[in-house]
Amino acid sequence: MPYSAEHKQRTRDRVVECARRLFNRHGYDGVTIDMVMKEAKLTRGGFYNHFQSKEDLFLAAVSSFLMGRGAEWRADAGIDPDVDAPAMAARMVESYLSEEHLNDVEGQCPLIALSGDVSRSRPDVQEAYETLLKAMVGLFEDNLGPAHSDARRQSQVLAALCVGGMVLARTLPESDIAADVRQAALEEATRRIGAADAPRGAL
Repeated sequence: MPYSAEHKQRTRDRVVECARRLFNRHGYDGVTIDMVMKEAKLTRGGFYNHFQSKEDLFLAAVSSFLMGRGAEWRADAGIDPDVDAPAMAARMVESYLSEEHLNDVEGQCPLIALSGDVSRSRPDVQEAYETLLKAMVGLFEDNLGPAHSDARRQSQVLAALCVGGMVLARTLPESDIAADVRQAALEEATRRIGAADAPRGAL
């Protein structure tokens, strides 16, 4: 009896999530199809029921984050998608640049965990990565509010501070300067959100 479409989708989702965690920990070149399928407790032959290649799986892993692990992470951070306010942007910054996020290697955002691999990957993988960046910028822009004429620019700066600070911290986890840069990024991003929330006459 053939498996249902629902069962096939659940199996595919399990493979993608296992791959996402492994790519985060070992990088693209450090992960094999056999490793992924073993992690998912499936046979290698089953891989080709869902994907044609490892790069197709990598695309799915990057694409899955926004509404998968990323949605869980936003909920844990107390970010309410139905509330547009600087407080939500502040929560995003605090959680993204936190030591907890840094230490959660397998759960890290692909923007920081997979930047080098994505830069050498296919255009469709880069487009999926760009979608994540646009989503981050959009979240900040929505929460800074339309009253601020430079909200778009400020949102791009906030995203750069978050991703850049975490890339350095991940690359040099035992380095004092990397820790200082992450803290500086957190403080500057928080300051900018506070400035955006202040009345124009107070700036």
